[in-house]
Amino acid sequence: MKKSFAIMLLALVALFAVIGCAKKTDAKSDKPTIRLITDATGIDDKSFNAAAWKGILAFYGDTWEDQKGRGKLYDVVTCQTQDKYIPNIKQASDEGYDLICVTGFTFADALGEVAKLYPNQKYMIVDVDWVSLPNVMQFTFAEHEGSYLVGVAAALKAQADGIKNPKFGFIGGVPGAVITKFEMGYIQGLNSVIPDVSVVDYYANDWGKPELAKAQAKNWFDSGVYAIYSAAGGTGNGTIAQAKEYRSQGKNVWAIGVDSDQYEEGVFAEGKSAVLTSMLKRVESSTQYALSAVQGGTYASKVVVLDMKADGIGYSERNTELGADIVKKVNAAKKDIMDGKIKVYATYKEALAAKVVPAGLGAKDN
Repeated sequence: MKKSFAIMLLALVALFAVIGCAKKTDAKSDKPTIRLITDATGIDDKSFNAAAWKGILAFYGDTWEDQKGRGKLYDVVTCQTQDKYIPNIKQASDEGYDLICVTGFTFADALGEVAKLYPNQKYMIVDVDWVSLPNVMQFTFAEHEGSYLVGVAAALKAQADGIKNPKFGFIGGVPGAVITKFEMGYIQGLNSVIPDVSVVDYYANDWGKPELAKAQAKNWFDSGVYAIYSAAGGTGNGTIAQAKEYRSQGKNVWAIGVDSDQYEEGVFAEGKSAVLTSMLKRVESSTQYALSAVQGGTYASKVVVLDMKADGIGYSERNTELGADIVKKVNAAKKDIMDGKIKVYATYKEALAAKVVPAGLGAKDN
């Protein structure tokens, strides 16, 4: 009896072991797992973080409307304050994701601290090239190149509208080397069409306060500014909101979108958007690149530069009010940049020395 019981017990143990192994195998996907960690604006910023999330969804064959793999293969955590950066990166590291992604240079210090504690964990960061650790893949973009194109488009549109001595505005989020590239490229693009163009700038020192950009945009539009380009994350949505309000009233002002194509955010009537064009910073390319590297076993500590030649940067042609002639000229400028015929300076110091931007701007190179 005892012998029979022992045999049955061993059989049950073996059965449960098989079942357990089967469940473990079934749960294992051939796709790597990832956690995206963002700042307070989250993936609903309709800009930078949204683009990173879009790339993750695309890698798994999902869409914004159908996120089947969320919670299984990928997920996202939003840090409401910067003091949450380190604990959230640590928590994700403890949970064993194949890849952890943080978006934006404000994460650099936190990632640099945590990555040293988890040498076997793979990380990626966007907009940073100075976290040189063996387990961190870094991505940067040639934002100045794409910003040059939207500057050309805005200036050409002002000329087409017959605006004499048009003024242009730039709204930045937190000042620093990355946002400076946006502003420098934009002004150089404007200047290529309208020499010594009149430009004003403003830095909100925040990525998630659209009310600040909206108030500044209203003030500038009321004072005669024709178009405003914002590189400010969720804060920049305030610029679009104000332009949308004014264009719906018949005022000839424009917002210029950033990172994602923000045409839809500016729609105020059928076929009408207050977003003239958007500088496309294809952050989604970085998340797809890193996930593919992890899956293919080619992940490495390196800086990946996604410039115009790599299709990491571009501009939106969606708004028909740009017109075919403007699109043709902007595309010609795009080709000249890729061919090296046009030099776009990325830093304020370089642009000042070349005399292609005015002094007294709020831009900072570090």
